[in-house]
Amino acid sequence: MPVVAAAAAAVAARPTGAGPARPLRGGVSARPCRRRGFRAEASSSASTPAPVAADEGAGAGPCPVVRFEMGDFDVADRVSVGLHGRSDEMIFEATVRDPSSELYGSTVVLRQLMSFQAKRRGRRALEVLKKLARRQMMYHSYAMQVHGYVTPGNDVEQDDGSFILVHGYHGSYSLRHWLQLSDWLPTLEATLALDEEQVRRVGDDSVGGPAVTRQLRLIRILMRDLLIGVNYLHSHGLAHTELRLENVHVSPIDKHVKVGILGNAVDFHDNDPRNSTLASNDERRKMMIAFDMRCVGFIMAKMVLRELMDSSTFLKFKSFLTKGDDPACLREFLLPILCRNSPSGNIGLQMLDRQWGAGWNLLALLLATKPDKRISCVDALRHPFLCGPKWRINPSVDVIRWGLGSTAVRMAEDYIYGQHQRRRLAYFVELMEVLNPNPRTENWLNILPGHWRLLYCTGRHIGLTLRQPSPRILITDVFLTFAQTSDSIDPVFSLTSDIGFKIMAESDWPHDKSGSEGTLSVTSSARIATGRIYIHEQDGDDSRVASSRSSRRYLRGKWRKVSKMKELPASLPTVNITMDELDVSMSCSSTLNVSSAQKVLQEIRTQTPPEMFDLSKIVCGTYVDARLMILRGVNGSALFFTRSNSRADS
Repeated sequence: MPVVAAAAAAVAARPTGAGPARPLRGGVSARPCRRRGFRAEASSSASTPAPVAADEGAGAGPCPVVRFEMGDFDVADRVSVGLHGRSDEMIFEATVRDPSSELYGSTVVLRQLMSFQAKRRGRRALEVLKKLARRQMMYHSYAMQVHGYVTPGNDVEQDDGSFILVHGYHGSYSLRHWLQLSDWLPTLEATLALDEEQVRRVGDDSVGGPAVTRQLRLIRILMRDLLIGVNYLHSHGLAHTELRLENVHVSPIDKHVKVGILGNAVDFHDNDPRNSTLASNDERRKMMIAFDMRCVGFIMAKMVLRELMDSSTFLKFKSFLTKGDDPACLREFLLPILCRNSPSGNIGLQMLDRQWGAGWNLLALLLATKPDKRISCVDALRHPFLCGPKWRINPSVDVIRWGLGSTAVRMAEDYIYGQHQRRRLAYFVELMEVLNPNPRTENWLNILPGHWRLLYCTGRHIGLTLRQPSPRILITDVFLTFAQTSDSIDPVFSLTSDIGFKIMAESDWPHDKSGSEGTLSVTSSARIATGRIYIHEQDGDDSRVASSRSSRRYLRGKWRKVSKMKELPASLPTVNITMDELDVSMSCSSTLNVSSAQKVLQEIRTQTPPEMFDLSKIVCGTYVDARLMILRGVNGSALFFTRSNSRADS
């Protein structure tokens, strides 16, 4: 990207060597020597860690901070678009022309720091470099390498003089610019030179394939490199605090992801002895790691879901998290915008849905509302979403339970309920009830409040196609809302069932789904109490044979590792739900007479599970977590719900 000529001329005209367009004079200079490591001759403050001797194996060496002169560089007249800078920085590309330097002939970036804050960031980057110099190989592989600095004098701590940071050049694009290219996938694959040897780094053994497979493979490579680099910082007691797409580069030389300049890196331990205690340092460390992991989660979300590259959509995404909504419900929140322009299927949605929804699980762990619930770099590297098909992984019970629920959700969304699908969905629902993570009544009282959308009912399903009733009613969304009342000592909830519907024109309803919209609302009060559901109530021979078959069915294969049971229990803990009197109301955008309203109401009751109209038929809850809930009706049918927060398109 060409630099404006006037700006370049202004920099060149700065007095006393304040810019990179003329050599700096007026101080004893230290020229880089040919040794592998360089010694810094600039004085440093007392808080700056001293260079450490090599004691960590290969790649260790003395501190490589070097003070350059401007005469050591040929400054280019243009800057690559991917070099990200702040308003108080000026960026130039240059080539090292000093034959005595190991960097001779290589391209570097000169970052002129103008304000006091910018110079402080530059000095901090040098301090961090000295701290990380013990393991130079890791530093060179996963961080943007800082070579040294240019100042008019010997003292790097001067605030009134010019300060130019010299750091590595890792290609012309940041990760944001890569992802904004129309042909970013093949271009980035070519840059990384993906072959079978490269893809083995993520547990794969092939290249090419469908677009979803190729993108997932590439995201695994980028995410694993990013996590290794961030974990390298965390293991040295540092948090990056500025992880963004603009600060991440992909090097075409060593094919690694580089995290940006560590000018805002923060130490886990407070240097002030008055504030530094063991407990406070441990709490500070956890908070700093959690902050970095949240930033990694934002990077992953933008890489997988390209819609989030739009600033307005990303603002809604962040607003969802800022309000305290659980990231486990992100799929339900983002589904409308992911499917809006992709009738054949959104690629990002397909990637996150693979492997039983493992991508959504990793995203929820990276963006968890409570910092102590966020996943660490090491655990994220072991997560199934970032491990290829050739790696044997041992997922946790929570991950398997998540996959079970995600599979049931996707099956319910297919809306093609053949007999085999209905049997399989009923099996998944029953298995989820056995693996309920929150069986205690106190858990239900904390999790229940909210808006729940009905996904599936194991009872009978009655549609429009064969019956052709009059009027033609299309059921849209069915919601169940729990709101805890504040004026009661006992755990009492206000329970509302909202059934959305459309009255379609009878002539062309299979093709034209437009019509008058309306809502049927049923409200009641519900009390929650501890209860149990008994699986086998008889003790006869037939019952024991059925129980043995059922046990083998539930406890075989990978589910055996989750339940850790030799046979099914005779009963499961639940919560009993008792209802008070019902209040029914209906509203419609068009005017209906009494006869028409009665027919509409009868048709809604025919197509809707009876428990959603007559709430007193809901007798117990058998499964609940942050995103899914299962309630049982008096006739034994199960109602499968997902938590619904405010929509992204609202």
